[in-house]
Amino acid sequence: MLVIRRLVDRQRAYTAIFLPGETPRIFPTSEQEHGRILQIYKQDKRHEGILNDFTDFDITTP
Repeated sequence: MLVIRRLVDRQRAYTAIFLPGETPRIFPTSEQEHGRILQIYKQDKRHEGILNDFTDFDITTP
């Protein structure tokens, strides 16, 4: 399971990506960049080279 979280401190905002068995990946992002990451990984649509619910379960939009 993929977990994506927005982390904010006093100076910067970050996106954190957590995968089971992996070390967390935390990197600085803007609100737009974080939103795009969510679009790609959280059931947006198929993207080449990205595994999301559309590729795993062949979900399509009506």
